[in-house]
This record gives sequence, C-alpha cells and structure tokens, in this order.
Amino acid sequence: MDIPSWERELAGKGFTAVCGVDEVGRGPLAGPVVCAAVIMPIEEEFRVKGVNDSKKLSAKKREQLAEEIKKVARAYAIAEVDAETIDRINILQATRLCMKEAIESLGVPADMVLVDGVMTLDVALPQQSIVKGDEKVYSIGAASILAKVYRDALMKQYADAYPEYAFASNVGYGTKEHIAAIREVGICKIHRKTFVKNYWDGKERP
Repeated sequence: MDIPSWERELAGKGFTAVCGVDEVGRGPLAGPVVCAAVIMPIEEEFRVKGVNDSKKLSAKKREQLAEEIKKVARAYAIAEVDAETIDRINILQATRLCMKEAIESLGVPADMVLVDGVMTLDVALPQQSIVKGDEKVYSIGAASILAKVYRDALMKQYADAYPEYAFASNVGYGTKEHIAAIREVGICKIHRKTFVKNYWDGKERP
C-alpha cells in the first residue's frame, strides 16, 4: 500500500495537494482523540516504503516511518481534542472537529481531502471517505502513523503524572487493570466521563 496510486490518479485530474486524514483514539477511556493530516509527494524518489495502517505495524516500525514521513511530506499537521470536549460534544463530533483542525493547520493548503472511514468533514474542499483507507491510501496510511506515534508518546507522558492507570502500556484503552484502577482510585482529569460511567462511582483522583 506504500504506492501513492490514489494521489497520482487525482493528480491526473488536476488535484496537486491531496491530503490524507486519519484519527487515533476514538475508543479509549482516557486521553484525547488525535488526528493527522498529511500531503505526501507522489514522486517515486520521495516514496516512503512500508506505509500501512498503523495498527499493523510494530511500535518501532511506526516510529521509524513517522520520521521518514515528516522528512519528505510536503506538509503535515497534528491536532488533538481533549476528554472534556469529547464528553461535551461526543466522540464522533470531536473526531470531525479534530480532523478539520488538522487540515486547516497544514502549511500547504490542500485542494482535496481523503478521509479514513465514513466521515463527512466541515471543510470547504472536495473530499472522499474511504473505508479502510489507512490500508488502501498512501497519504491516509501516513496520517495514521503520525497520529498513532504522537498519541502514544503523549499517553506515556500522562503515565508519569498518573501512574495508577498504566497509560504507557494501555494508552488509555479499557484494559482489566485500567478499569480496576478506576474502581479503586477514581478517574483523573484526562478520563472521558461519558466513557467510564459503567465503572466509575463518581470518585475523582486528587
């Protein structure tokens, strides 16, 4: 999937700045949803080999590819929307907002947006949603890698501040140990209250 075939086809139709967008972190009980937008060059000499859905790559491989993507990308941007906002507007709307912010933060304006999944974004650009786009589309795969590496690093930082929850290993997802910690000590400020209501008795960690 590391050949920019979608992007080259769109270039033939006149789109010269095709942006791939993906998110990481819709499902966790804690932490932000993170989105990346990236415009990759389509020339063979700049191709990053090995780009794929970030979930199918090892952490080491993702980190290596993220550095390569950043070096060759024509533009990339990463945005995050916090737990409080997710609780207020729901995770779907938070993801849409996050994607919009990433796209609008690009240093090179996009002229076409390719979005992973089934998602319509509030941007004044042509756009196309592609189911399993992170497996099929080069720039979306690149965006998934940037978002995943960024969010994993962020959750490791939160692990230092909130060691009870083992965020370094579960990155906010609802593992057995994570849920047990919520029941024992309550939640912290990065927990999504609307996501933990089945495990949470209202207690908040100091």
